[in-house]
Amino acid sequence: MDFSSHQLESVNQSSTHKSKYFQIDYETELNEEQQKVVFAGEGPLLVIAGAGSGKTRTITYRVARLIEQGVNPENILLATFTNKAAREMLHRVECLLGLSLNRMWGGTFHHIGNLILRREAKKVGFDFNYTILDREDQKDLIETCILQSGVDIKARRFPKADVVMQVINLCRNTLVSIEDIIDKNYPQFREWAGNISHIFALYQNRKRELNCMDFDDLLSYVWELFQQDEATRRKYAQMFHHVLVDEYQDTNLIQAEIVDFFASEYRNILAVGDDSQSIYSFRGANFANIMDFPKKYPDCVLFKLETNYRSVPPILDLANQVIINNTRQYQKTLKAVRQSGEKPVVVPARNTSQQSEFVATQILTIRDNGYSLRDIAVLYRAHYQSMELQMELTRRGIPFEVRSGLRFFEQAHIKDIVAYLKVIANPRDEIAWKRVLKIYPGIGKATSEKIWEFFRESVDPLGLVQKRELPENISRGAREGLLTLIELLSQLEEIDFQPGTMIQKIIQGSYSEYLTTHYPDYRERLQDMEELAHFASQYKSLDDFLSELALLGNMEAENIVDGGLPDEKITLSSVHQAKGLEWPVVFVIWLCEGGFPSGRSIEKEEDIEEERRLFYVACTRAKDYLFLCYPIVAEGNRAQTSFIRKPSRFLKEIDTRSYTKWLLDRSENQW
Repeated sequence: MDFSSHQLESVNQSSTHKSKYFQIDYETELNEEQQKVVFAGEGPLLVIAGAGSGKTRTITYRVARLIEQGVNPENILLATFTNKAAREMLHRVECLLGLSLNRMWGGTFHHIGNLILRREAKKVGFDFNYTILDREDQKDLIETCILQSGVDIKARRFPKADVVMQVINLCRNTLVSIEDIIDKNYPQFREWAGNISHIFALYQNRKRELNCMDFDDLLSYVWELFQQDEATRRKYAQMFHHVLVDEYQDTNLIQAEIVDFFASEYRNILAVGDDSQSIYSFRGANFANIMDFPKKYPDCVLFKLETNYRSVPPILDLANQVIINNTRQYQKTLKAVRQSGEKPVVVPARNTSQQSEFVATQILTIRDNGYSLRDIAVLYRAHYQSMELQMELTRRGIPFEVRSGLRFFEQAHIKDIVAYLKVIANPRDEIAWKRVLKIYPGIGKATSEKIWEFFRESVDPLGLVQKRELPENISRGAREGLLTLIELLSQLEEIDFQPGTMIQKIIQGSYSEYLTTHYPDYRERLQDMEELAHFASQYKSLDDFLSELALLGNMEAENIVDGGLPDEKITLSSVHQAKGLEWPVVFVIWLCEGGFPSGRSIEKEEDIEEERRLFYVACTRAKDYLFLCYPIVAEGNRAQTSFIRKPSRFLKEIDTRSYTKWLLDRSENQW
C-alpha cells in the first residue's frame, strides 16, 4: 500500500511528541510502533495490528492521549465487538487518567445502535420504550409469522424458524436480498424463496405492531435513519469528533457504513484490525471493508503493529511463512520480543485413532513437565473433528472443556442417531422411541404418546413394525410419518446390527432432509454424523457400540486424573472460537486436505485464502509449543472405505527447516 511522502512525514513528526507534556509516560509504556499510532494527527488512520502486537493497549492509550489533548470524552466513540472489551479499555483509561468516562460512548455496534434508537425511535416508527427480542423470542415470533403466512408446511418440509431466522439475519447484515441469500447459501430452499420473503415482511410488520426490535434492527434502523435523514446523521457525526473501531476486519457491510456516517463530519476515524485474521465471512463479515479502506479514504495513513509479545520466534517464523502465500493482504512480518524457543512439531499419524492417541499421550507428558492442563488447547477446523479425541480423552480420564459447542455426544442430532440404534437394540426403550417418533412430520408429543402406547402393549414392537401394523387413532399426516419410520427401521434390522452401516443408512434416509430444514448449520451436522459412522465401524456389534457410548458418557474424567485442581481442564475449540485467545501449548489436528482446509473451501481462491488465514490464527494462538498433526489414512465417507489423505497444502507451504517432524512409529520422539 503506497502513501505520499508528506503523509509518512506527518506520522514521523507526530511520533516525536515528548511524554513530558502529558500525564502519561507514553514513551515508557509503548513501543515505537504503538507510539506512532497514539501520537498520530487527525484524519483517517488504518492500523494493521498483527497477532499478539498489543492492539488493545494501543487503542487504550490513543483514547487517553486524545483526552489529555483536550478532547471531551463525550465526543469520542469507541466501537468494539464485545461490551467486555469496551469496558476493559475504558476502565484502563480511567485508571491512567484518574477520571470517570461514564458519559463516553463505548461498546458494541448493537449497544451504540440501541443508545441512538432510544433517542430517535419515533423517526423509525417505534415508541421509545420498545423492547428487544432475544433469539428465542425472535424464533417464536417468526414461527407465528410462518403460520400467519398460510404456507403449507406439511406438504413438503418447510424450513423451521431457526433456519428462516438465519436467512433473514444474513440478508440484513449483508444488505443482500432474501432471494440472493437463498440462491448462494441455501439452494435447497429455492422453491420457498417467495414464501420466506413474505414471512420476512410479516415479521417486520409484527415487530412494529408489538413495538419490539430484534438485535439486527438495532443496526438496520440506525443505518436506514442515517441514509434517509440528513439532519439526524449530521447531529451524530458532529457529536463524535473521533471514532475508533476495534476488530475492523470483522465488520459487515452495514457496520462499516454506519462507521462512515459517524465519521462523515470530522473524518477522524481510527480503524484497527488485522486482515490476516479475517475469518468470519460465514457470519456476514466483509473482508473488503479493511482491504478497501484506503480507497474509501485516499488520504488515510497506514500503520503496522508487527512486534509480537506472545509467541516464541520459531512459531512466528512458521506463521509468517504461511500467510505470505495470500495474494490479497497487507504485507507484514511479525517479529518476536521473546528471544528463543522450540521449533513447531509436525506429526503425521497413521489414522485419526493414532492422532488422538498421540495428542492424549503428549498432553499427559506435558503435564508431567510442569504445565497445567489449563495451559493446553487442541484446535480444529470443524467440530466433528474433535469426536475421536473426546472419546480418547474420556477413556484416559483427561478432563476437558469444549468451546466449539456441546460435547460431541450431547448434541441433538447425535442423540437422534443414537436413539434410532437404541430402538433396534432394545425395542422396549420408551425414551428412544419417543425421540425418534417426534422427528417425523405430523408427530408431536401427544401423538408420540399414542403411538408408544400402541407399541408398548406388544411383546414385540419391532414385530408390529415388520407387519406394518399401525394405531388407528392418529392423523393421516402422522400415519405417513410413521410409515416412513417403519420402512427405515425395517431396513436397519436387515443390516445385521453393524453400527457403522446402520448410521449410514439413517443418514441416507429422511433424516438428512430433517437436518436441512431444522438447522442452519446442517452441513456441519452431517459431517458429525459421517464421523460418528466412521467411529462406529470399528465395533463388531451394535450392543458393543452402545455400551461403549454409555460407559464413556457416565465417566467422571475429573476424578481420574490425580493431582490436578478440580477445575483444571484442557480446552478443545474450533479455531473460530479460539480467536483472541492464547495458550502456552497448542495442538492443531486434522491438518489434511479436506480436513483443514475444509473440502467445501477448495473451489474458490478467496475461500482458500480465508482458510489460510484461519490456519494462521490457529498457529498464532501458541506461546511456547505448537504441534501440527494430521492423519495419513482416514476412513471414507458413505462407502466406509479408507483412503490416503494428502497433508494440508498449508503444511507444504512451510520450509521443512522451520519445524521438527516426529514419526510416531519410532521411539526417538521426545518432549
